[in-house]
Amino acid sequence: MPANTKRSRLTTEGHYADSFEPTNEQEVYDPRKEHLIHEMLTEIGEDPQRQGLKRTPLRVAKAFDFLTSGYAMSAEEIIKAALFEEDVREMVIVRDIEFYSLCEHHMLPFFGHAHVGYLPNGKVVGLSKIARVVDVFARRLQVQERLTSQVANALMDHLGAHGVAVVVEASHTCMMMRGVQKQNSTTVSSAMRGTFESDARTRAEFMGFLGR
Repeated sequence: MPANTKRSRLTTEGHYADSFEPTNEQEVYDPRKEHLIHEMLTEIGEDPQRQGLKRTPLRVAKAFDFLTSGYAMSAEEIIKAALFEEDVREMVIVRDIEFYSLCEHHMLPFFGHAHVGYLPNGKVVGLSKIARVVDVFARRLQVQERLTSQVANALMDHLGAHGVAVVVEASHTCMMMRGVQKQNSTTVSSAMRGTFESDARTRAEFMGFLGR
């Protein structure tokens, strides 16, 4: 790597340490990605050398690395780092977890809220870690249905719970900005595992907490 090349590093919290803005006129973040973005700007008829676009390839390269940082994160490590033995048998729910992801079909954003519930089996997990698990899978090229299942599967596999439930509500800019251009549509997906799948009363209780 050239001496003047500076790459962001993931912190222990899963965030990139560097700002998206260039630190100086000579900063190079990722030469190959910046070159590709420079070429794309040229292809759409822009001038990458004009003042407003000169540092755009660097900014986009940094932003894209952040938006896809979930590939470098482990849901298992996040969960197991904050597991605590507790004699808790009642349902635990974290509602309205904001997330932002990229649709893998058009690489346009989709965003919304995830609602996650689980039935403990002698262990609880730090509440912030549930939100971080959502980020692990949201910060990848995704489809909403797979994102929902991946969050549920990760928690079920590594939390040892009796059951896990995930409901995701999202707006997709690929539907809002292009194609059918329906700005007010919302997509809802769900994944039920364990007791939430087998017991209708447990599932109904969870949905009731969400106002469904």
